[in-house]
Amino acid sequence: MPDTARLHLHLLSDATGETLNAIMRATVVQFDEARDPDSVVTHRWSLIRTRFQLHRVIDGIEAEPGPILSTLVEAGLRSELETAAQRLNLPVVHVLDPVIGMLQAHFGHQAAARPGRQYVLDAAYFKRIDAMHYIMAHDDGQAQSGIGEADVVLVGVSRSSKTPTSFYLANRGIKAANIPLVPGTPEPPGLTSPHCPVIGLTLDVEALIEIRRHRLRMLGATGTGAIARHDTGDYVDPEAVKAELLWARRLCQRHGWPVIDVTRRSIEETAATVLQLMDAWHERRRKAAAQPPPPPS
Repeated sequence: MPDTARLHLHLLSDATGETLNAIMRATVVQFDEARDPDSVVTHRWSLIRTRFQLHRVIDGIEAEPGPILSTLVEAGLRSELETAAQRLNLPVVHVLDPVIGMLQAHFGHQAAARPGRQYVLDAAYFKRIDAMHYIMAHDDGQAQSGIGEADVVLVGVSRSSKTPTSFYLANRGIKAANIPLVPGTPEPPGLTSPHCPVIGLTLDVEALIEIRRHRLRMLGATGTGAIARHDTGDYVDPEAVKAELLWARRLCQRHGWPVIDVTRRSIEETAATVLQLMDAWHERRRKAAAQPPPPPS
C-alpha cells in the first residue's frame, strides 16, 4: 500500500496513553477499511510533559502528518499543540474535554489539570498491587486456606480462561481466586456457604478441545514432559470433554453459581460480566440484610 493511502494517527498523552489506546481500538474497528493492518499507522507519544518533549512530537507529526488525539491537560502544552496542528492543517481532538466540561459544570470549578493524576501511588494503586500478589498465590486452586480473602472465586474446568480473567480483574483491584473443577475429585472446599460470589466459566466443547490441543503442543515444544500426562487420557477426547463440561455446569447449578460462557467473549468482556454478577450478588445480600426478621412463631 502506498504511504499516501495510509492514515497516520497520532496519540498524544501526558501519561501512559492507555486511554487513547482504548479509544483508538474501539473506534477504528468500526470501519471496514481498517481491517487492512497497513491502513492505519498508529504513532504513540506518551509521557509528554515538557515543551522539549512536545517539540519532538511535533517534528514527528510533521514528518508523517495525520489526525491527532490528545489527553494533554496542561494549558500551555495544549495551546502549543493546537498552534502546530493549525499550521500543519491537521485536526486535533482533546478526547477528555467533554467529560471534564460536564464535571466542571457539576462541581462548579475548574479541573486540577495535573498530568498523570490517575496513576498516583494512592490506596487504589496499592489495592491493585495487593490483588496481583493474591492472584499469583491463589492461581489454579493454590493456597485454598486464603480463599476467605477473595472478592470473587472463579471455577471451571481446565483451560476455561480462569487465570487470564483473574489477572485482568486484579488490575481493577479485585482479588479473584480461581479453582479448577476436576471430575472425580472432591468438591472445592470452603464454597458451600461462600463469603463472596462464586462464578463458573464454561465454553463450547470444540473451542475447549482446540485450546487444550494448543496447550499440549506448547508443552511439547518446551520439552517439559507435561504433555505425557494428558495425551493418552480424556483431556481432548470429544465425548470425555463434553461429559466434563456437563458435570461442571451441573455442579454450578446445584450450588446456584452463575455461569458465563466465554466461547466468544474476550477477556475484557468476561471480566465485565464478572463485575456485573458481583454487583448483583452484593445487591441481593444488601436487600436480604435490610429485610426485617420474621415474627417469632
